[in-house]
Amino acid sequence: MLKVLKFGGSSLADAQQFAKVKAIVEADESRRVVIVSAPGKRFSGDHKITDLLYLCAAHIKYGVSCEEIFDMIRTRYLEIVHDCGLKLDLNPDFDALWAKMQEGIEKDELASRGEYFSARLMAEYLGYEFLDAAEWVKFRFDGTVDTDATYEALRRAAGDRSVVIPGFYGVMPDGRIRTFSRGGSDITGALAAAALDADVYENWTDVSGILMADPRIVDDPAPIRHLTYGELRELSYIGAQVLHEGTIFPVREKNIPLNIRNTNEPEHPGTTILESIEEDTNDGSFITGIAGKKGFSVITIAKTGMSGDPGTLVRILEILAKHEVNVEYIPSGIDIISLVVESKKVSKCLYAMLGELQKEVQPNKITVTEHIAVVAAVGRKMAYRPGVSGKIFAKLGENGVNIRMITQGPEELNIIVGVEEKDFAQAIRVLYDSFVKEHI
Repeated sequence: MLKVLKFGGSSLADAQQFAKVKAIVEADESRRVVIVSAPGKRFSGDHKITDLLYLCAAHIKYGVSCEEIFDMIRTRYLEIVHDCGLKLDLNPDFDALWAKMQEGIEKDELASRGEYFSARLMAEYLGYEFLDAAEWVKFRFDGTVDTDATYEALRRAAGDRSVVIPGFYGVMPDGRIRTFSRGGSDITGALAAAALDADVYENWTDVSGILMADPRIVDDPAPIRHLTYGELRELSYIGAQVLHEGTIFPVREKNIPLNIRNTNEPEHPGTTILESIEEDTNDGSFITGIAGKKGFSVITIAKTGMSGDPGTLVRILEILAKHEVNVEYIPSGIDIISLVVESKKVSKCLYAMLGELQKEVQPNKITVTEHIAVVAAVGRKMAYRPGVSGKIFAKLGENGVNIRMITQGPEELNIIVGVEEKDFAQAIRVLYDSFVKEHI
């Protein structure tokens, strides 16, 4: 068995966190490939190493000295070396990096050094070999990852060795370092798991899996034990703070289980994400998770006989596309079409767009409803439960939440309601208390 592990910045903030990572890796001999982020915050008010490196890049760009910031970065790593009892001397590496910064260094290369040094230290600490991400993560010139070349390069470079790999970056065809967007270590971990056909991809962070609702709204929400990739996609799209779709695509494509775990609570099983889950659908809550977002507007177009004109919707969507406005949902009736859009995306073009819609469609009426929030109940069991929608609407109504919009996905993975923004938190609490809490 092979497990690929990725540890986030909070898991590598200092020597104490390094020790937790070592204990986790050594607890299972199948944990042979480890991807690490740069050290994160140690306490409130502290700085992430990557943020400091970007700050150095900004100082260099504008000709301002960043020596004090650079010394802070060096000191963080040297403290970890000392406190973990390591023998690796990073001073020559930092001196060389500083010299390169004086001559001119690209921002991506400078930012990548946080993960690079972190991986160097962790490799010695674990007794694993260091494998630079630049040896195998292959970008194309357009910034996309060449997965075929990347997978082949890692298989060749890693073999059956136990390795530590820095996340967040790779190499361009011309040899330049390129970073992923922030959180890119998750992508590196997923690519490694997919390339090596891992049995499990463990993503270690500072939370015990994915929660069933936002803890800022619901007190102590339960963690989700099992989740399908489809459900994860729905929750992420609707606003849940979970892994971005781009960070999981490689493992989903290969049907590799993804296990989200807590470095500070390693005994907790966390959340396991699978392509499909076989289980008894007659017990427990039909809701897997609840999420939502504020900041939507609903453009409603009414025209008699519109349902008999197959080209109307196309013309409407073309006008929105012209203004680069994405339509999130399209609830509709016989002669009514509603378009749910992000308010900030239409704020500058709303009146121009409405004028074009009036001219092109010639509707009886166009109305715009603002300050709308969307709330989604997501769950794979919904398809097996008759009357789910009615139960949800009834509970919301009983608790004074006025529903302004209703839509449901064709795969029956979600039920989405639009509510006034003032009712947003209440709607989430009602759904959680009514359909989740009683089953915990």
